[in-house]
Amino acid sequence: MIKQHLEPRQFGLVPRFAMGIEKAADHHVGLARAAVPGAELQALQTVRAVHDLPLGWNRHQPQSVVARCGFGEYKPQIAMRPEILNPLFAELTDLKGIGPALAKPLARLGLDRIVDALFHLPTGTIERKPVTELDEADIGRIVVVTLTAQDYRSGGSSRAPFRVQAFDLAGNHVNIVYFGRNTGWAKKLFPLGEARRVAGRLDRFGDQLQIVHPDMVEPVDGDVAIALREPVYPLSEGLSNARMADIAAQALARAPELAEWADGALVAREGWPGWRNALAAAHGEPDDAQSRDRLAYDEMFAGQLAWMLVRQALKARRGHPVHGDRRLRDALRLPFAPTGAQLRSMGEIEADLARDTPMLRLLQGDVGSGKTIVALEALLTAVEAGKQGALLAPTEILARQHFATLQAMLVGLPVNLAVLTGRDKGKVREATLMGLADGSIEILVGTHAIFQEAVGYRDLAVAVIDEQHKFGVAQRLLLTQKAQRPPHLLVMTATPIPRTLLLSNYGEMDVSRLDEMPPGRTPVDTRVIGASRLDEVVEALGRHIEAGKQAYWVCPLVEESDALDLASAEDRAAALALRFGERVGLVHGRMKATAKDAVMDRFSRGEVAVLVATTVIEVGVDVPNASLIVIENADRFGLAQLHQLRGRVGRGAEKSVCLLMRGEHLSETARERLAMMRESNDGFRIAEADLELRGSGEILGTRQSGEQGYRVATPEQLQRLLPLARDDARLFIDRDGGIAGARGEAARTCLYLFERDAAVPLLRGG
Repeated sequence: MIKQHLEPRQFGLVPRFAMGIEKAADHHVGLARAAVPGAELQALQTVRAVHDLPLGWNRHQPQSVVARCGFGEYKPQIAMRPEILNPLFAELTDLKGIGPALAKPLARLGLDRIVDALFHLPTGTIERKPVTELDEADIGRIVVVTLTAQDYRSGGSSRAPFRVQAFDLAGNHVNIVYFGRNTGWAKKLFPLGEARRVAGRLDRFGDQLQIVHPDMVEPVDGDVAIALREPVYPLSEGLSNARMADIAAQALARAPELAEWADGALVAREGWPGWRNALAAAHGEPDDAQSRDRLAYDEMFAGQLAWMLVRQALKARRGHPVHGDRRLRDALRLPFAPTGAQLRSMGEIEADLARDTPMLRLLQGDVGSGKTIVALEALLTAVEAGKQGALLAPTEILARQHFATLQAMLVGLPVNLAVLTGRDKGKVREATLMGLADGSIEILVGTHAIFQEAVGYRDLAVAVIDEQHKFGVAQRLLLTQKAQRPPHLLVMTATPIPRTLLLSNYGEMDVSRLDEMPPGRTPVDTRVIGASRLDEVVEALGRHIEAGKQAYWVCPLVEESDALDLASAEDRAAALALRFGERVGLVHGRMKATAKDAVMDRFSRGEVAVLVATTVIEVGVDVPNASLIVIENADRFGLAQLHQLRGRVGRGAEKSVCLLMRGEHLSETARERLAMMRESNDGFRIAEADLELRGSGEILGTRQSGEQGYRVATPEQLQRLLPLARDDARLFIDRDGGIAGARGEAARTCLYLFERDAAVPLLRGG
């Protein structure tokens, strides 16, 4: 048995296992799609509970042991979904009329299954006015009118529109206008001399009436009636509103009646319909506020219940109490005295570490608020106790920067610090692995490379995860499984998060907030200028460089795009290089890590004066001599992202400037966003404004990663209904007896419906 444990073949089980756990763990964090440490750990418990594995079983168990449990090649699956929900989780292609071509625009909207279409709610309505004859008084309105085509007219060039000359029943003339080269389609819709019912916006062009690209064209005696009031859905190229409405109707036909999971008194007080009736009403009448609230509440209730169950189970697991003697922390020589917020956070973390319940704490602070020092104190506490700590960064650049920062802070202290990233190979990597295994390496800084199966720790007690939403679920699982007991977990985020989102996206995590800035941080002077002043900006950049200073220049794209009229980093770097030569560097996400690091290293040493980049520099890059940042097409970035980018400057004694270059035509939202950036350097205030302007996805950075926070609930509903959902979830557990109570089975269905089902095995009576 001992030999089997040591044999390399035991790792052959891990990939299959990790994938199963990732799937399960994803359900723990699915409410906000914001990854939370400990979810994977709980997913492992879920797998054990579902499959009745022995308590001591872990992913390193030899296959012979797994076989004795009756599994052979173990492929974990989450618990079975209630049969009544199975039709909702079928592929959308099971519906009538959805083939591979239509599946593509649906997939771009995130609609792959029938349940996705159910929760893809309309955002407004089209009001159509039926008329018997066209009238100039109706210009600007969407009308429904009977028209007969009399002639076709093509323009003189390929870009000219194709016109169908038509008349209404009273003989009034109107042009039906189509752009594009497919004239055959328009002729098919409007055969000459045949009447058609037409819906579209009536406009005037010159002295003639016209309808451009009608919404609907149907035979007068056809089976399809043109609705006078129609819900409007969010769409993607290749998907019409009528087609989306048909898909939603087919999905609704498969939606079953479900037992009530919400508290009866609450439903009666709010006057809410049942789940299925609310869903049908929300699709049929987008302005039905009660139905919308009901669905948003259900989504929040599922999330809050899952959070409470996960947190409850985590608290039941015993971790390592970590008691430091302060010999290392007291010997730290910091450049300034910690702020009150840092001292408060350090005290909260120290108290958590001393408990045998694994810490699960979020440390949130603005750019430059000193999170790294707080994290180092937690890691040193583990070292003082004879254990190990790990700091995980989302990128290689940030990992090596963290390593350099900690190395400078630990000068003269007897602490063995190491770094491990994907580029470390050969003897260097082997030495690091040996040091971790025998405990001689006390703190490891790294990227996802430290999750790999070959990386083992002697006694991992504290893990710090920086910018945690950039990590995959299975990666964090592999880290938590490297400790003899669950490690204490500290999550750091440089994106200040409004209280509402803290509650909804981080459940019952304990929160430490750094709301003070260390001395010496000068507010960045932020200015908004038009793109037409590009030449002036380049001249100012030249003066900045000649003064011995450095600058960032941020572009939204890596390379030129025909689809988007935005600045590309490659083109901008080439243009600036014509003026400034080799003093211009370029980094973007498509470069190899070694090439990216080489440019960043030259910039850090001052050999590169202007670093042209995409948002790869958004997090963590620290060059104090860089006191100017230019952000092109700033109106295309979210507030949170702009604030993160601005945080790259203002790190030295020199006054720093952030130039936000905007396009000529701004939306009202973009105008408000840029005004907020100009007015405030307060990340918490900016986060609240971002919540109002953009919603929760942008705040947590999930929009950029393709993840969606809530499918139904809006930020306004979150603020209003989340306390109700939280209280109801607490009542369900504390008062209603959990799964053993009358609402138990219905609550289980709710968790599965909203895909929080990894928490299902944790439902227990009492």
